[in-house]
Amino acid sequence: MTTTGDSETAARTGPWWWERRRSAVLDVGLALASAAECGTEGVQFADDAGIQPAVGVAFGVLAGSALVLRRRWPIAVVLISVAITPARMGVMMTIVGLYTLAASELPRRIIGALAGMSLAGTLIVALVRANQDMANGDLTIGEGFIPFIAITTSLGVTAPPVLLGLYVGQRRRLMESLRERADSLERELQLLAERAEERAEWARGEERTRIARDMHDVVAHRVSLMVVHAAALQAVARKDPEKAVKNAALVGDMGRQALTELRQMLGVLRADESPPKPAPAPVPVPLAAVGEAADRAASRARPPAEPDLAEGPCLAELDELVDQSRTAGMAVDLSVEGDTREYAADVEETAYRVVQEALTNVHKHAAGAKTYVRLAHRDAEIAMQVENGPPPEAGGADAGLPSGGNGLVGMKERVTALGGVFVSGPTDAGGFRVSAVLPAAAGQ
Repeated sequence: MTTTGDSETAARTGPWWWERRRSAVLDVGLALASAAECGTEGVQFADDAGIQPAVGVAFGVLAGSALVLRRRWPIAVVLISVAITPARMGVMMTIVGLYTLAASELPRRIIGALAGMSLAGTLIVALVRANQDMANGDLTIGEGFIPFIAITTSLGVTAPPVLLGLYVGQRRRLMESLRERADSLERELQLLAERAEERAEWARGEERTRIARDMHDVVAHRVSLMVVHAAALQAVARKDPEKAVKNAALVGDMGRQALTELRQMLGVLRADESPPKPAPAPVPVPLAAVGEAADRAASRARPPAEPDLAEGPCLAELDELVDQSRTAGMAVDLSVEGDTREYAADVEETAYRVVQEALTNVHKHAAGAKTYVRLAHRDAEIAMQVENGPPPEAGGADAGLPSGGNGLVGMKERVTALGGVFVSGPTDAGGFRVSAVLPAAAGQ
């Protein structure tokens, strides 16, 4: 993009003070025509002044050639035209000089003063010339017509070029103003586009962080429970087949829940996208093959429930979440204080995810430890705390679950995004505590 100044600099291809070559050619042509006119009229001037004709012609040519300076010094050109008006020469210089002066950027008072001087000079010269012509017998009209002829001549020479110059100058300034405004709007549009791109990049980063956090919460908890149940299944497969079938059913149930929540998040991602090109849909055959018999047993035990894909988890599902950890062998104690009530969807989902991730961390780092889950409904906030005791002594079963170190970071991001407070750290007894407080009005 080029600004107005840049475009003017790029367009300045003429010599000296001319912006373009054609402007220089035009001014030189006008100066030659004015010099020829003044040189021709210089013969009569030399005869009236009693000097050599060559001197009169040279004076006229020199004076008429000053028109080449009209763009550089329009005031000087007009003053020269006023000065040679008594010599009866320079009509073309007067007309072109007044037009250039009126079209320039000079103040109006200067333009008016010089135009008035030219009008007065032309009027006086016309009166004197008409009287001389009548005295010599070259003009045979009544004396009452002399002022009319003088005024008409002076106005005809002065008014049209001044008015035309004022119009052209005003139009030129208007076009320059519109061009500058267009350049300014173009620059603003570019800035807005850059800012929009920055905001879009920031939004994409935030969305990637949110998706990663949700994927971590869903996959880490479900898969951790699946690993625990799979280890228990391996331990009792030959000793207690009935219990093995039950554990296999739980593994299949956990897998279906994980797939459901993942499908929910992917559905949100594709909600605002254009229809994708046809592609083969992924089939979760490997996960379903964990135990075909176990899946059939789980289907016979209870009908499959279709979860609501429109919303995330809520506090009403907290009992089920705790029961899943109990089934996996964790000793969990759940206590609820205050009157249970509904909160905004963001608040309930965040509270659920905090408890879920805290329990997942217990499965990973303190398997078998006694865990306490406390939920408190207060007037303007909801508080939750998950605290586990020290892990059992060495020799217990270890699931060997990996940890990426993002669980606590994700919990803190969720809580602070809603204006809450998040605190986590080890306890004096050797355990670990996770506490969060969310405002009840957040997300509304």
